[in-house]
Amino acid sequence: MGTQVKDVIIKPDAPGALLLDKHADYIAAYGSKKDDYEYTLSEYLRMSGIYWGLTVMDLMGQLPRMNRQEIIDFIKACQHECGGISASIGHDPHLLYTLSAVQILCLYDSVDALDVDKVVEYIKGLQQEDGSFAGDKWGEIDTRFSFCAVATLALLGKMDTINVDKAVEFVLSCMNFDGGFGCRPGSESHAGQIYCCTGFLSLTGQLHQINADLLGWWLCERQLPSGGLNGRPEKLPDVCYSWWVLASLKIIGRIHWIDKAKLRTVYSGLSRRGDRRFRR
Repeated sequence: MGTQVKDVIIKPDAPGALLLDKHADYIAAYGSKKDDYEYTLSEYLRMSGIYWGLTVMDLMGQLPRMNRQEIIDFIKACQHECGGISASIGHDPHLLYTLSAVQILCLYDSVDALDVDKVVEYIKGLQQEDGSFAGDKWGEIDTRFSFCAVATLALLGKMDTINVDKAVEFVLSCMNFDGGFGCRPGSESHAGQIYCCTGFLSLTGQLHQINADLLGWWLCERQLPSGGLNGRPEKLPDVCYSWWVLASLKIIGRIHWIDKAKLRTVYSGLSRRGDRRFRR
């Protein structure tokens, strides 16, 4: 028998628990280093980056360390006349960043900082005749955008402003023989798209349309010997895709189908090292 190649190698001296204080210190300091090369390079996804950072700070009980008013003012400055919100000031509006902005404001109970009616009109205007959603005025179609649209409208209590039936019809047309979902009809199943589509169907009350056992099997097979999860067959494990897989399993009630102990071990061991072999 050949030697099995490990998907992730964890050193013996790796920590056995997440170093939460170090994570919190890193995130709290990140926004203060606005002249850093790494900070400027991430401008194109700034709004989502803020959302990710604030969410994890909230989970760690560290949200008060972040500058609430500065963040709200930034979001207001990113709303365009059309109602959509951009990743940063001077960028084009997009559904992805519109959702991130609304999620942030919900976290702060400050949705009224936006012109909500314009946000709703912007989203409504991006729905296509087949029920799908373009991400922005340039027209890219993707099931991610279907999720962004309904998630944003659900948070705003405005789901009835779009054609939900047609939106559901489009997402279901992206379901594959393996139970998973792709970005468009005929596209391969992918953990990120599966999260978006299961989340979408949950929000629209159509989760029963999924074959939970078939999809759950595909998702639990994403766990590798190390305990980490990948996003597609034959890929390395990745923190990002582990989230998409776990969240999807939770939505369909199959999260108990993975080895939780192994998953905790691999991420505790990699929390401070950024192992180069641990990539998509």
